[in-house]
Amino acid sequence: MDALFILHASQDPGSIMVAAFTVAALTPLMAALISRMRDSNLYTDVRGGTPRGTGLVPWIVLSVFMPEPLRSPVVIMGLLAFIDDLSGRRRIRDLPVEWGQLSRGLGIIAVTILTYPIMGPAALLVALMIQPLNIADMQPGVACSLTVIMSLLAAAIAFAAGSDIYLPLLVLAVCAAYSPLDYLGRIMMGEVGNHSFAVALGLAFYVAGGAWSVLMLFLTAPLVTAILRRGNLTGFLEEKIGIENPTSATSTWM
Repeated sequence: MDALFILHASQDPGSIMVAAFTVAALTPLMAALISRMRDSNLYTDVRGGTPRGTGLVPWIVLSVFMPEPLRSPVVIMGLLAFIDDLSGRRRIRDLPVEWGQLSRGLGIIAVTILTYPIMGPAALLVALMIQPLNIADMQPGVACSLTVIMSLLAAAIAFAAGSDIYLPLLVLAVCAAYSPLDYLGRIMMGEVGNHSFAVALGLAFYVAGGAWSVLMLFLTAPLVTAILRRGNLTGFLEEKIGIENPTSATSTWM
């Protein structure tokens, strides 16, 4: 697989630890900063008030520690996703299009163009990975769980194929370091975070096992997301709302 020359010269394993410590240290600080910006679109009233742009931290760290030429797609997607976060649901003048939708579409196009010379048609699948990660970010911890699970799978594929394992471990470490406050429901990745992890995951799977691995990621990620979201929703209904065995109640309506 010719593209695997990208990471053939293995990255320093110590840089993964540095990346993780940096994310762990900066995420609470970013959350505190955004909490002071309550009039901005980076803060939402969900769960009594939640900073939703804290994914800035993992995006910046991934952008620093990703090797070239894989860094550029993450940088571009994260930047356009951050524009999406900042703009919220604002429309472009009188057009039936939102600024966020425009920046998201430009991000998909940019990532596809940047990665096509490396991975061919699989580039589009990498760019489209933003959708399952975006859906996963709607519930606390789900996007983190999805990223961790898929990173471990990419690492296993890389190990079995004899590929470089640096990128899957980097994504895993960065997400794990970011995740504690997200699991508690105190922060949200926002588009900048979940889009960046989506592209990084797609790249990690390609480096691990090529185009077929990217296809497997694209097909399995929505399924894993659905399972994780269902589990979270069941727990919420039972613990917070007081509905016993909500899954059986749901089945009676089907």
